Amino acid sequence: MTIQPELIQKYNSPAPRYTSYPTVPLWENNIQPNHWSQLVDQAFQIYGKEEGISLYIHLPFCESLCTYCGCNKRITKNHDVENPYLESLLKEWENYLNIFHEKPKLAAIHLGGGTPTFFSAENLFTFLKKLIESCEILPGKEFSFEGHPNNTSLEHLKKLAELGFDRVSFGIQDFDLLVQKTINRIQPFERVQEAVENARSVGFKSINFDLIYGLPYQNEETLSCTFKAVQELKPDRIAFYSYAHVPTSFPAQRSYESHLPNEIEKRSLYELGKSLLIKMGYTEIGMDHFALPKDPLNLARQSGKLHRNFMGYTTSKSKILIGLGASSISDIYIAYAQNQKSVELYQNEISKANWPIVKGHSLTEEDLLVKEIILDLICKQAAFVPVNIWSQLSDSSLENLRDMEIEGMINIMGKTIQITELGIAFIRIICMQFDLRLQHRQEEVFSFSKAI
Repeated sequence: MTIQPELIQKYNSPAPRYTSYPTVPLWENNIQPNHWSQLVDQAFQIYGKEEGISLYIHLPFCESLCTYCGCNKRITKNHDVENPYLESLLKEWENYLNIFHEKPKLAAIHLGGGTPTFFSAENLFTFLKKLIESCEILPGKEFSFEGHPNNTSLEHLKKLAELGFDRVSFGIQDFDLLVQKTINRIQPFERVQEAVENARSVGFKSINFDLIYGLPYQNEETLSCTFKAVQELKPDRIAFYSYAHVPTSFPAQRSYESHLPNEIEKRSLYELGKSLLIKMGYTEIGMDHFALPKDPLNLARQSGKLHRNFMGYTTSKSKILIGLGASSISDIYIAYAQNQKSVELYQNEISKANWPIVKGHSLTEEDLLVKEIILDLICKQAAFVPVNIWSQLSDSSLENLRDMEIEGMINIMGKTIQITELGIAFIRIICMQFDLRLQHRQEEVFSFSKAI
């Protein structure tokens, strides 16, 4: 679908990605460490005992800086950092086990970074084995990790498969050499192919590629070549993310500013990628994911069971996501908490047997209502909006929604809002119209990336 340039120019403004509501910069920071223990206990008793919990484990170390990256990372070639960090993770996990008072049921693990495979295969295995043995593993569990093709060895894959990992997400971004050199992420096609074949050979049943549109020097010709390479490797899922240019937060991004596509060109790149993926047999999932028809992510979309959290789109039904490690975020449905971003500060708090929390937010009843609306819009492209939320929307938000309906981006039927095919491109902007906390703080400036 070709989108009118006027709509892109009108709505391409900074907006949250809505991996949570409220979004992190708008948290009230109303959680003290002892309060967090009480909230975790409460949430586990209500939601965790039967549904189980999910774990996100942040492994922040990388040997080199990929200049496009907006993740929390620590650049080092010193591998002596591995064991002390893994020991801190186990101590933090012990804090949670002491609250649960029983073996928690484990629905999912995801290793993110940084570069999880910065850690040796043996160290990862030893750490994860201890963690997994402290849990009861639920049928249908999902154990996954983010892999860098350059250093995800066959040994890594074998050891992780032995522990039950069967999903891997490879950070590809783009196959064009000039783009790779510019963002300092050089990984030849042959290396990616080897990593994919190794993963499949040891039993990984789901392979995801992370791709990014809007990178420096990208154009329709180079992107078409990238997707030819993708077609040859045929991953099960593809995350096709919008490049987030936030040089105030990540100064390394300034080095290639003059070589970025403009907003019209950038959107054209997405539409090209989308059309090529659909021709290859993939189905669009939400605002930035694609999956093969029989993939569980697409089946969850069809059955209305798709979910989204800090890890992106997921099929996990658990309402409790525990984040371990520096900068990790926990989402226990009724509250959020984020750990210290600094590795040293994180490890220091853990060594004192303290929660390493730097900020948090306890959700109000109103927050929970808005959270549900935004989740439904992002996962189902439709949501029921209660009267007490409609009545609080700002005049500018109501006007924007009226404009969006006239422009064919949404349909409003009574208290229900439905996003059209055109509107999917503007999901973040549509969700923002229901973001009551952001509307209450309109005078403040937040460092969000542009929506398109």
